[in-house]
Amino acid sequence: MANQEHLDLLKQGSSAWYAWRVQHKEVEPDLSGADLSRADLSRADLSRANLFDADLIGANLTEANLSDAFLQNANLSDATLFVANLSNVTLREAFLMFANLSNANLFGANLSDATLYGATLVGTNFTDAILTGCHIYGIAAWKVKLTGATQDSLVITPEDEPEITVDNLKIAQFIYLLLDNQEIRDVIDTIAKKAVLILGRFTSEQKTVLDALRDELRRRGYLPILFDFKKPSSRNLTETVSTLAHLSRFIIADLTDPRSIPNELRAIIPILRVPVQPLLHILEEPYGMFEDFRDYPWVLPTHRYTNLNNLLASLQRNVIDPAEQKAKQLEKR
Repeated sequence: MANQEHLDLLKQGSSAWYAWRVQHKEVEPDLSGADLSRADLSRADLSRANLFDADLIGANLTEANLSDAFLQNANLSDATLFVANLSNVTLREAFLMFANLSNANLFGANLSDATLYGATLVGTNFTDAILTGCHIYGIAAWKVKLTGATQDSLVITPEDEPEITVDNLKIAQFIYLLLDNQEIRDVIDTIAKKAVLILGRFTSEQKTVLDALRDELRRRGYLPILFDFKKPSSRNLTETVSTLAHLSRFIIADLTDPRSIPNELRAIIPILRVPVQPLLHILEEPYGMFEDFRDYPWVLPTHRYTNLNNLLASLQRNVIDPAEQKAKQLEKR
C-alpha cells in the first residue's frame, strides 16, 4: 500500500514533488497500489519508486524519469511514455496495452510476461532488455533497438486464438502478417527458411520437452515456432497449421500422448512437401492412423527417445540431420 505522505506530495504537482525529491535523495518513494489513473506525471522524477500494482491507466508520463522503478503488475494501459526514461525498470507482468512508448528508453528493463497488445514502439530502445513471454499482438514496432535483448517466447496471437510464439520482436509482426495475407505468403516461397515448426501435446510434462526442443533449436541457429492448440480458435485450423508449416524448413512432431496432433498432421502431410520428423517416447506406440502417413516420402522414420536428456543428446544426429537431408532432397525435385 502506498505511503500516503508520498502520494499526497506527488498530487501537489511537479514543483512540490521535485523539491521534495531533491531534499530526500535517499528515499525510494512508495507508491505501490496507488490510483494514478489519468494523472499528469510528465517529466516527474519517479526513479527508484515502488509502483507495484499501481493504476497508471491513461497517465501522462511523457519524459518522466522511471529509471530503476519497480512496476511489476502495474497497469499502464493507454499511458503516454513518450521519451520516458525506463532504464532498468521492472515491468514484469505489467499491462501496457495501447501504451505509447515512442522513443522511450527501456535499456536493461525487465518486461517478462508483460502485456503489450497494441502498444506503439517507434524508436523504442530495448537494448539489453528482457522481453521473455511478452504478449505483443497488434504492436506497431518501427526502428526498435534490440541489441542484446532477450526475446524468447513472444506471444503473437490474441487470447482467443491458439498461442503461437516466436523469438524475435521484428519477426513476430511478420509472422502474424503472413498468417493473414496470402500475397505475402507467396513471397516467402523463394526465401531460405530457418523456421522449424514444433507440434505436440501441451501437458505440463510434454511442454517441458517441447520447450527444451525450442531452446536447443534456437541455440543451433534455427527459428523455432511452437503451435499450441489447447485454446479455442476463431481461425480455421487447417489454414493456420498449413501456413506455419509452409514457412518451415522442417517440422518436428512429438506423437507422445497425442490429442490435437492427428488433426494437425492431416492438415500438413498430404498437402505440403515439408519434412516431418516424428518423435515418440520409447514406452508409447504411435496412434493408429499415423501409419497411413508412411507412404509420403517426406515423413521420416520415427525417432524414439527415453528421456529429455537422451532426446537432446541425439537431436543433431537423429532429428536435425535427417530432416535437413530430406529438405535438400525435396528442393531438387
